[in-house]
Amino acid sequence: MEMMGRTRRSMRPSGTNRQPFGGKAGLAAATIVLAGFAVAGCETSDVDTRFATTIEAEQGSEENIASLSNVIRANPQDPNGYNVRGSAFGRAGRYEDALRDFDRAIQINPRFHEAYANRALIYRNMGDLGRAAEDYDRAIRLNPRYDAAYIGRGELYRRAGRVTEAFNDFQKAIQLDTTDPRAFFRRGLIYQTRGQHDFAIDDFSTAISLQPSAPEPYNGRGLSYMALGQTDNAFDDFNYALRLDERIAESWANQALVYEKRGELDKAKKSYLRALQLDGEYEPARSGLARVGG
Repeated sequence: MEMMGRTRRSMRPSGTNRQPFGGKAGLAAATIVLAGFAVAGCETSDVDTRFATTIEAEQGSEENIASLSNVIRANPQDPNGYNVRGSAFGRAGRYEDALRDFDRAIQINPRFHEAYANRALIYRNMGDLGRAAEDYDRAIRLNPRYDAAYIGRGELYRRAGRVTEAFNDFQKAIQLDTTDPRAFFRRGLIYQTRGQHDFAIDDFSTAISLQPSAPEPYNGRGLSYMALGQTDNAFDDFNYALRLDERIAESWANQALVYEKRGELDKAKKSYLRALQLDGEYEPARSGLARVGG
């Protein structure tokens, strides 16, 4: 799932106080060893399919695409129309159509930094990471204050294991006063892998304040709570992630981890099994189930 919200909140939770049912989680990242348990790392590998232009899920519908096509026919030299329709094509998984629209938008306006960043995300989803990086670089050169391009490029770096460069890009977006929760979420993942769990918790909490409906930061924050021995806080976060979306294997495996630590092995087994029903290849659930005698 991709984190969508960008609503600014005036206050950020510190993340150090216990919040009843207060959390969400995240991306393929850290494996934390805690009291003999391997804490499942965040597994939201699909958490970044959002385009630089904020769009709603309905934009990928045939009806909306047809409406955007009518707008383009009426204004064929307006690059914004192609950029928006390209985002809608991307949302619908029609990547080749999306590329054609972004190419056209850039042809009309070669300095259209948003279109470069949107095209970069399409390239990344298609596995063409070199072109994705080139487009993010272009977007940043055209507009050095464009937060979405730093966030997108940072995620490319993070997935490539270039953690310092990823951290710097997320940091830059945050310094630009971004309201995009992905910057805080992904920086939190890096803090987590470095064992800086207080900083990770603060970033996950900020991501939650910006997008309360996403389960990923709750899972991420819960894992850092676990690493700090704050099991009750972690359990609240994992359970809240499940309340938001019961279809994420990571949330069930994380809940099982708390049951396992508490010695409630039957409950742990049930949750690990549920995780494997959702994703039979999810390794933290497989290894957890083996530990509890599944």
